[in-house]
Amino acid sequence: MSSPRPLRYTGATVLLVLAVLLAPLATVATWVSSQISDSSRYVQTVAPLATEPSVQNAVTDRLTNRVVGQVDVQAITNSLAATLQKAGAPPLVVEHTPELAGPLKDALTKTVHKVVSKVVTSDQFSQLWDVANRQAHAAVVKVLTGEGNSAVQARGNAVVLDIGTVVDNVKQHLVDAGFKKASAIPQPDRTITLLKTDKLQQAQTLMRLLDVLGVWLSVVALVCAALGIWVAPAHRVALLATAIGTGVMMAVLLIALAVLRGVYLDSVPPSALPENAAAAVFDTLVRFLRQSAWTLLVVSVIVALTAALYGPSRAARSVRSGASRGTGSV
Repeated sequence: MSSPRPLRYTGATVLLVLAVLLAPLATVATWVSSQISDSSRYVQTVAPLATEPSVQNAVTDRLTNRVVGQVDVQAITNSLAATLQKAGAPPLVVEHTPELAGPLKDALTKTVHKVVSKVVTSDQFSQLWDVANRQAHAAVVKVLTGEGNSAVQARGNAVVLDIGTVVDNVKQHLVDAGFKKASAIPQPDRTITLLKTDKLQQAQTLMRLLDVLGVWLSVVALVCAALGIWVAPAHRVALLATAIGTGVMMAVLLIALAVLRGVYLDSVPPSALPENAAAAVFDTLVRFLRQSAWTLLVVSVIVALTAALYGPSRAARSVRSGASRGTGSV
């Protein structure tokens, strides 16, 4: 004997509401799980950052400033002035020699920048970037747990990327080019701040939970949706409601990503990473999540339209009739 209609409505409603509410969490959980468990997928995700101009410029500017900062240009010009004075150079020449510090520093900066930029924009940089990220893939797990000291790690309230392998390669090229001071680039400048927020611990807790749930959350959401549609007295209406609800939740997820993007950009100080580079990092890291949300949104719209067009409404009958006549005329 079939269940009473009110009971079926109640059961279907509970299942479908649960499925719709789980949809965005399942999407995020699947994204987190795939990025952690699949090394190739992770490398594929971050690989574009190596060729992103804003990121390349950020790395180049940071290393250039640090190399030039190791050179005391003013001391050099002062020493030159003292040497000229001892050599009997005209007083006017000696007096104005320290003024060469500015042009000399500019020339040095341009030369070092050119060498660093050549390395950072080379194919070798991209290869080093991929190798470093592949080797550091396990560190992503440590970020979620707040443990470890690998390439990607949590430090206090910040998540940083250690680019030591890249920096060592750039330093060697600079040393080979005659810039001995390049070997003195300090340790703190081997990292790039990806995220800085007072809510890092809470975020780690949530990410750990999503990682554990992984694809199982998607399975639960699909099972709830299928059972809800099957239990519902009106299958088409249930399918329509599920599609609309899922589409709305995907739109909410996309809006949430847009809001989080602004929060993320505010969390990274310009001194740690320029805004355009920070934007590139965020957009690159979440692009597969964003694509998944858009795909589900489009699928939901298509399913909802299909379910609506198969309904008994006058508009649906008119569309079906028009389509039938159009097909028949062809």
